[in-house]
Amino acid sequence: MAVRRGAVRGVVVAGLLALACAAQAGPGAWAPGGAWAAGSGRGAGPEADVAYHGRVTLSQGRLRVWMVPENEGPAALANATVRVRLSADLADRQELADGCARAGAREVVCETGPLPLHGRGRHIGLALALAERPAEVLVRIDTWWNGGATDRDLADNDHLVLALDTGDAYAF
Repeated sequence: MAVRRGAVRGVVVAGLLALACAAQAGPGAWAPGGAWAAGSGRGAGPEADVAYHGRVTLSQGRLRVWMVPENEGPAALANATVRVRLSADLADRQELADGCARAGAREVVCETGPLPLHGRGRHIGLALALAERPAEVLVRIDTWWNGGATDRDLADNDHLVLALDTGDAYAF
């Protein structure tokens, strides 16, 4: 367990370092969603098209998020970090999946593991306890760090899902 948490910390630290480097590179070098802007020319690594597909369910103060990261290429990625942000506060205590870490009062990040060319990463499942029992939660899923890869299609890795407290699954 300590090795996995260390790996997550390494991914988080790498993401913070990438943000710092982007800030030094100047405006326009960093695109929303955590990917290097297409054609920015500065610090761009391999080109990859990261996407997330899954579902969100809210029931009795528990939010469940299940997703599969995918990469349409043209290059494979060793790892990436997906970020899940909520409109409601998380409960103080959380049992998070391996490779995931809490990043704030309303935020969790998870490593995807290797993303092969035209392939899928590991399935990520989160069962998040909320501080209160809201009638609805807005869930934003996006790439927080992608190893410096260029991603020309950010639309498929940035999702906004409204989950109502009905137990229904909302797909993205």
